[in-house]
Amino acid sequence: MSHHLSEFIRSLYKTKDFIPLHAPTFGDQEKSNVLDTIETTFVSSVGKYVDEFEREIERFTESPKAVATVNGTAALHTALYMAGVKQGDLVITQALTFVATCNAIHHMGAAPVFVDASRETLGLCPVALESFLEYNAKLDGERCIHKESRQVIRAAVPMHTFGHAVHLDEIQRICKKWHITLVEDAAESLGSYYKGKHTGTIGEFAALSFNGNKIITTGGGGMVLCASDVDGRCTKHITTTAKVPHPYEFYHDEPGFNYRMPNLNAALGCAQMQRLPLFLEQKRQLANDYRAFFKGSNYEFVDEPNHSHSNFWLNAVLCEDKGARNALLEEQNSAGIMCRPIWQLMHKLPMFAECLRGDLEVSEDIEARLVNIPSSPICR
Repeated sequence: MSHHLSEFIRSLYKTKDFIPLHAPTFGDQEKSNVLDTIETTFVSSVGKYVDEFEREIERFTESPKAVATVNGTAALHTALYMAGVKQGDLVITQALTFVATCNAIHHMGAAPVFVDASRETLGLCPVALESFLEYNAKLDGERCIHKESRQVIRAAVPMHTFGHAVHLDEIQRICKKWHITLVEDAAESLGSYYKGKHTGTIGEFAALSFNGNKIITTGGGGMVLCASDVDGRCTKHITTTAKVPHPYEFYHDEPGFNYRMPNLNAALGCAQMQRLPLFLEQKRQLANDYRAFFKGSNYEFVDEPNHSHSNFWLNAVLCEDKGARNALLEEQNSAGIMCRPIWQLMHKLPMFAECLRGDLEVSEDIEARLVNIPSSPICR
């Protein structure tokens, strides 16, 4: 099967060269926009493309306000700050995530709490979330308190893994019941929808990423999505060093972040947004090809949940066991086809080893068996 998979992937990409996991695609408009920033000298945090890129994301996602940042981690850090996360707080998330999710929580002086993933979505499981809270938390007025440590559980951060939307209705209901702020880690899900709504627009705040391996890229960059214009204005203010506008004076009215996206990066993003619908179409066709190929095999194609219209950012398969996973990884990478396992669970990393966690049976099973396969959009 593995040899046939190599042949199949090479037939899709029509090359005998090395095939990466996910590569960016650029055209003339990207070059023109970036050159424009150089020729006008507006390459840094001032320039027309930053505003234009924010408006493009707002239009596409139908978010009330989008605020561009220097990267996805900065976007999530800002979202947590705006959500009121404070030093000493607890923030519930999934152990099955990229480390940036937990790094942003740590940067706030808070600690992640790991709850199991859903087998259907690969993201935060609402059943596991509710069970953890019922057993470990209590309400003190409008604060959710961890019974044993007495720490405030301030927020929950589900991630839409590989672009597959989590069970947002259920998670939002639980968060409201327990007075926990919902912050979506939508870094991987630009172009994904939950019951017709774009991911990142259900929680009070969300973070997008435009890293070089995402569905569109600005080289490095992120975006905070805000549920209201008021929060959006505050977010913009705090990410631009909290500087009060003035023709020449430098006056800052609170501690802020220098998280502004450079105009040069935003110029690239504006051009990429024009191609996003095509990328989404190409990636859905690629997912269709993989689904058909793996049907009836010993590999389970990771498909979109029933409630989700996924961007299929990274395609993946579940192998029979860890041995089969390792064999697939070795064979494909040796053949010049980049495949990757999912991230190691966060509680297995030294800096998060002592964090609170629930039962992680599903997360551990997915970690042991999942392989990502090449997912760059294909021009047909």
